[in-house]
Amino acid sequence: MSNFEALVPALARALEKRGYSELTPVQKAVVAPELGEADALVSAQTGSGKTVAFGLALAPTLLEGAERFGHAAAPLALAVA
Repeated sequence: MSNFEALVPALARALEKRGYSELTPVQKAVVAPELGEADALVSAQTGSGKTVAFGLALAPTLLEGAERFGHAAAPLALAVA
């Protein structure tokens, strides 16, 4: 059983398709409902899944309920890693 319940369904399917079966602790933290749309400073060990975590945190806002990303004429987000 996966722990993707907090994710947008399209993201959960994409992760499962790519072989993910469970979110890492840092990934769980950034999709926690209590975080909402607040800014977050994420600090975790190399290899902990931070890069995917940034995408998981940004995607719901960027998708705006859509199943796929549309064409963007300009950058929509900035993740400094």
